[in-house]
Amino acid sequence: MAKDTLEVVDFLGWTDKRQLHIVGVSMGGMIAQELGLLVPERIASLSLVSTAARIVNTVGFVENLRSRINMFLPRAIDVQLANLKARLFSVPWLEQPDGDGGFPTNGDRFAAQELKKRSDTEGFTRTGFICQAIAAGWHHKSAEQLNALGDAVGRERIQVMHGTVDNMITVPHGEILAHELGGEEHGVTTTIFDGRGHVLFWEERQKFKELITSLIEKAEAM
Repeated sequence: MAKDTLEVVDFLGWTDKRQLHIVGVSMGGMIAQELGLLVPERIASLSLVSTAARIVNTVGFVENLRSRINMFLPRAIDVQLANLKARLFSVPWLEQPDGDGGFPTNGDRFAAQELKKRSDTEGFTRTGFICQAIAAGWHHKSAEQLNALGDAVGRERIQVMHGTVDNMITVPHGEILAHELGGEEHGVTTTIFDGRGHVLFWEERQKFKELITSLIEKAEAM
């Protein structure tokens, strides 16, 4: 998928050195790591959000096994939505009034959007979902590879963000990623959002925008 992305940006003519500002969220953050290793000299800034260098067991064997099995078991749609909300978002955010208006709560808006997405039976398929889960599970970047990524891109051009109540990719994954890239002591910007979940650009919309903008402006000035 990183090579697919590279084909697109090449086609667009975005081939100069330090031209690409990459923001990768969740599995997109895994693709962003691959892209950074493929063309590090073209990366102006690299924001890795709610993602991991590799999936590790941070919740214990039984809970990890239960979580993985539940992802693929057929469930009633209301149960599926409740489980997905719990994996992606913090409870306080879900219960807050819909920030965009039109729905009673943020959770209700998400449920409506998810139902609309799933109504597209050609665009959203079970096979596609399973393949995405497998791809994320197989992603693996060693400490040595991350150190090389930090060297090649430049640690001052990289930031890592994660939420402490992310139940999709738990926060230790973000901490490992930041550390193995070189850590804040060597220039990697790291922001851990206390009490926030997986979808930081929804739960912390303004702060997320400020952090992305700040790194882009910093990289452009280098």
